[in-house]
Amino acid sequence: MSTQHGSIGGGQKHRGGWAILLIPLALLVLWAGGTAAFFLSVSKAGVNTKTVAPAQTAAVAQGHDLGQPITVKDISRAATDVPSPITRTTPTTVRVDLTTQEVIAPLTNGSTYHYWTFNSTVPGPMLRVMQGDTVDMHIANASGSAWPHSIDLHAVSGPGGGSTFTQTIPGKDTHFSFKALNPGLYIYHCATPPVPDHVANGMYGMILVEPPGGLPKVDHEYYVMQSEIYTQQPFGAKGDLQYNPQAMTAEQPTYFVFNGRPQSIYGPTALHAQVGDKIRLFFGVGTFKPSNFHVIGAIFDNVYPEGGIGGPLERNIGLTTVPAGGTTIAELSFKVPGTYLIVDHSLNRTTLGALGQIIVTGEAVPGVDVAGN
Repeated sequence: MSTQHGSIGGGQKHRGGWAILLIPLALLVLWAGGTAAFFLSVSKAGVNTKTVAPAQTAAVAQGHDLGQPITVKDISRAATDVPSPITRTTPTTVRVDLTTQEVIAPLTNGSTYHYWTFNSTVPGPMLRVMQGDTVDMHIANASGSAWPHSIDLHAVSGPGGGSTFTQTIPGKDTHFSFKALNPGLYIYHCATPPVPDHVANGMYGMILVEPPGGLPKVDHEYYVMQSEIYTQQPFGAKGDLQYNPQAMTAEQPTYFVFNGRPQSIYGPTALHAQVGDKIRLFFGVGTFKPSNFHVIGAIFDNVYPEGGIGGPLERNIGLTTVPAGGTTIAELSFKVPGTYLIVDHSLNRTTLGALGQIIVTGEAVPGVDVAGN
C-alpha cells in the first residue's frame, strides 16, 4: 500500500481524542443492545431539566453548557459538489475531516429550521475513496453544539460502522480508521442516541468507494439526496420552525426535500447538461421514506442496483426504487433539449418539496420525433 496521504472533507480540526472522551463504553453497549437506556434526565443551573441522550448527560455532568447553533445562509449541499473521479489503481491512506455542527438556516422563503449537520450542509459532503484505501476518519464536534454526535458509515465492515469510536461531545474530537473493502455507494449518518432525531435533523451523506481505475468516464456527475423534514408547524408556515419528534415517530413528514430544503435544485440552482452529454446521478435517501426516483421524460441508460458496483447493471430503466438509507447510481443522456423534472414518483411528494430540474440545451438528436401542435 502506498504511504501517500490524501485529505478530503474540509472539517475543522480540534484536539482531544481518547483521553478526554467522556462517554462511558457501558452506555454504548446498552445502546447497541437495544435497551431502554436511550434517555436520561438531568438538570443543571441555567439548563432546563430535559430528556437527553446518555452521551449528552456526560457532557452536562462535566459542566458543559448547552450550546447555541450558528446561522448560515443556505443549508443545501450543492449537487455539483462532487469530488473528482479517482483514476489511480494503488491504494493509499486518505484522511477525512468532518465537523458536526448545529445551525439555523432557511427552509423556505420566510421560514428557518434548526438543522444538525456534517460540515454545515445537508447532506454532508460526498466522500470518495478507492477500494483498498485506508480511511482515516476524524470527527470534530463544534463547541457550540448542544448534543454529542458521531458517524456510522455503511461502507465500514465492523460493528457500529465507526459509531462506537466517534461518540463525540461538544468541543472535542475523535477518530478511527477503516479499510474500504467493497466498492459501491453507501450512506453515512450520525448514530448517537436517539439516532432517528439526529438523522431527521439532517445528519447524513454518502461515501463512494470506487474500484481501482474508477468508474467509466461521464460528462457530469451530480450528488442528490432525498429526505423528510418534520416540523411542529404546518406546511408553508413562516417563522422559526421547530422539530416534531412525534411526527417523525409516526412517519408523518411536513416536507419532502432534495438536498436539505425545497427548490435546492430548482430554478437558479437547477442542474445543467447538453444534449448528448453523459450524466451520472449519485442518489440516496437520508431519512425514513423510500423514494421512487424518476426523471420525467428521460430513461436511465444504466442503473447500479442499490448502489452496488461490480455486479450486473440494470439497463433502460424509467424509474428505480431507493430504500430508506439506500442509494443508487443512475446514468442517462438527453436526446431533446428542454427542462426535465427530478421527482419521487409518489407524486404527492412534489407538492411538499421533492422537485428538482435538469435544464438541457443544444439541438435534438436527429430521428428523435417529439413534436406537438
